[in-house]
Amino acid sequence: MNEAYSAVYCHIFNIMDFLKNIIGEELATFEKKFAESVKSQTPLLDRIMKYIIKRKGKQLRPMFVFLSAKLHGSINESTYRAAALVEILHTATLVHDDVVDESLERRGFFSINAIWKNKIAVLVGDYLLSKGLLLSTDHNDFEHLRILSEAVKQMSEGELMQIEKARNLNLKEAIYFEIIRNKTASLLSSACAVGAWSTSKDEEISNKMKLFGEKVGIAFQIKDDLFDYGKADIGKPTGNDIKEKKLTLPLIYTLNKITPAKKRELIYIIKNENKDAEKVRYVIDTVVANGGIDYAAEKMINYRDEALLILHQFPDSEVRDALEELVRYTTDRKY
Repeated sequence: MNEAYSAVYCHIFNIMDFLKNIIGEELATFEKKFAESVKSQTPLLDRIMKYIIKRKGKQLRPMFVFLSAKLHGSINESTYRAAALVEILHTATLVHDDVVDESLERRGFFSINAIWKNKIAVLVGDYLLSKGLLLSTDHNDFEHLRILSEAVKQMSEGELMQIEKARNLNLKEAIYFEIIRNKTASLLSSACAVGAWSTSKDEEISNKMKLFGEKVGIAFQIKDDLFDYGKADIGKPTGNDIKEKKLTLPLIYTLNKITPAKKRELIYIIKNENKDAEKVRYVIDTVVANGGIDYAAEKMINYRDEALLILHQFPDSEVRDALEELVRYTTDRKY
C-alpha cells in the first residue's frame, strides 16, 4: 500500500471516529431499536432477520438521518423511528433487487435468495415493507411515511426506466441523471429530509435537507461508477459494469463523444463480447483515453460542492462539520 493510499485510509478512519464521537451513542441505541422493530414471532422470519442484521453495511443512511436531525434539534424517539424506517425500506429494496438481478451475493455474504430461494426472499421483502408501514402508522408518523413512500416510488420508477432505456445502450446524459436521481439518490435524500423533520417539524428545512441529500446521493452514485475503472488508487479496474451492460457516466460521456464508427464498435463489444477480458479492457482504455473518467470525477465533485453549499446555509456547529465530513467521505471512500 503506497503512502497516498495509506493517508486516505487513515483520513477515512479519522472521519468515522469523529462521527462516532458525535452520534456514536445514538447509533448504538439505534442498532437495538432496529433489531426490535424487525423481530418476528415466526421462527423462519426471525432467523432471516437476524441474518440480515448481522450482515448490515456501513450504516451511512442512519448516519445521515441522525446528523440531519441533530443539526436542527435534539434527537428523539421520532428520529429513531425515522432511521429505522429508512433502514427497513432500504433493506427491503435490496432483498427484492437481489431477486430481480439473480444475485447470489451481497457485501461478501450470500443473498437471501441464494440461501432461502426467491419465493421466501420476495416474502421477506414484503414483510419488511409491512413492518415499515406499521412502525409509522402505529406512532402517527405520517410525514415520515409520506417522505419515504415517495422515495420507494422513485426508486421503482428509476429501476424501470433504466431497464427500458438501457436496452439499446444509447443513453443520453440527462436520462442517466434522471435515473440515478430516482433510483439511488432518492433514499439518501429522504433520509436527510425525514431526519430534519423529526426534530424541526419545519417543511422548509426538511425540503432543503432533501435537496442536500439528493446532491450527495448523485455524487455517491458517480463514485460507484468510477470504481469500475480503478481511478486514483482505487485498485485494478473490474469492468463489472461493462460485463453487466450497465451504462455508467464515464461510458455515456465517451459514447456521446467518439465517432459513430467507434461508438458502434464499443456498443457491439458491450452487447456481445462483454465476457472477453481483453475486449472489456479495450472499452476501459477507450473511456480513459477520451476523458470519461476525468469528466465523471468533475461532475461528482460539482454535486458534492453543491450539497455543501446547501449545508453551509445552516449555522456553523460541530454537527454541521460532521455532516460535511460524511459528505466528503462519500466521494473519498475506497469501497
